[in-house]
Amino acid sequence: MPKMKKLTALSLLATGISSMAIAPTAALAEDAFIDALTGGEVSFSARARYENVKQDNALEDADAFTLRTTLGYKTGAFHGFSGFVEFEDVSHLGPDDFNAAGTNNEPDYSIVADPEGTEVNQAYLAYGAFDTTFKFGRQIITYRDAPFHRFIGTVGWRQNWQTFDALSIVNQSLPDTTLSYAYLDKVQTIFGEDGNNAALLVEDGEIEMDSHLFNAQYSGLPIGNLEGYAYLLDYEDSVDDSAYSRATYGARLSGAQPFNEAFKVVYSTEYATQDDYADGEMDQQDYYLLELGGKYKGWLLKLSHEVQEGDGTFSFRTPLGTNHAYQGWADIFLNTPTQGLEDTYVTLVGDVMEAKLVAVYHDFETDEDSLDAGDEFDIMLQKTFKQHYTVGVKYADYNADDEFGGVDTEKFWVYGELKF
Repeated sequence: MPKMKKLTALSLLATGISSMAIAPTAALAEDAFIDALTGGEVSFSARARYENVKQDNALEDADAFTLRTTLGYKTGAFHGFSGFVEFEDVSHLGPDDFNAAGTNNEPDYSIVADPEGTEVNQAYLAYGAFDTTFKFGRQIITYRDAPFHRFIGTVGWRQNWQTFDALSIVNQSLPDTTLSYAYLDKVQTIFGEDGNNAALLVEDGEIEMDSHLFNAQYSGLPIGNLEGYAYLLDYEDSVDDSAYSRATYGARLSGAQPFNEAFKVVYSTEYATQDDYADGEMDQQDYYLLELGGKYKGWLLKLSHEVQEGDGTFSFRTPLGTNHAYQGWADIFLNTPTQGLEDTYVTLVGDVMEAKLVAVYHDFETDEDSLDAGDEFDIMLQKTFKQHYTVGVKYADYNADDEFGGVDTEKFWVYGELKF
């Protein structure tokens, strides 16, 4: 056989063998992608709740029956990539005898901030490699255990959760260390797609941002967990946003030390400072937290003192936090007064008939001028069984004081939830 014919034959043979080898490889890759796409996990939750609000003012008492449902799907991983999408629906069951944050045209009733609507709660693409996870898209961002999201959170007590259109990065390559960064483009607020709140720069349920979040946590200390953070919030809006954009820098140490087999001392200390950022205008205000308590045979008793400074014009604020978990469940101080706020409170947590009991007493005072800002008693009893089912009752009673002003407010909830 001439040399040229031999080369041609060998080339054809090599091409055929290569095609036979590549075909199964491509098929396997395609199969792996389809398996990752279809072999993921479905998640579902439903939370039904009755909320009653009574206030000592001209507003009518609110009665709200609402239902929050979510349906999500998380794909399997393909070469480190995965995706997640979650839909959220909030429905009003029965008459709208409440003001759903201005979205249901019922201004004569007290507010229950659970607007009706259906939306995409989360939708992101994730990539994980080298002990690092990247997420791009609409997502939940938190840096502490629920519900204690002091600065960045979901506002998870409300039926429409807060999420973020963001890029987030979490790295855990160093021992006992978690390093986190997020860029925020938009905040998807609790007010829903029809919600507008000029005082909070909310338009169609969103807040435009150009913000950066930095958080570092280290758990290798013998005395507790150390956390440092910098939250640089730059609000982007067509109106003057100078009172909103601000930078917060802080550090927290929390831990527990056993005294004996039955008793453990728990403690936390935290400091943060807040000042103007980007186009913001404010005078520096600080934040302090001191906590000391003990755990004994499943019961926790803790004394806390939290200060958010204020000078009558500006005050330390946490606009993206789950603020319902702080300063009382009646939500009187979701936004810190311009005079600031000092909150001294006692917390009792334990089990009663296999249900979780939480009781808290708050004593409020303004930071500037030390005005009596009232007191509040909160109590909750909640039981989770068979991992998927939770029922609970909850009550908040805020008593105002004439020295500061305010409105006496009572709130009562009954709720049930299932989650898979």
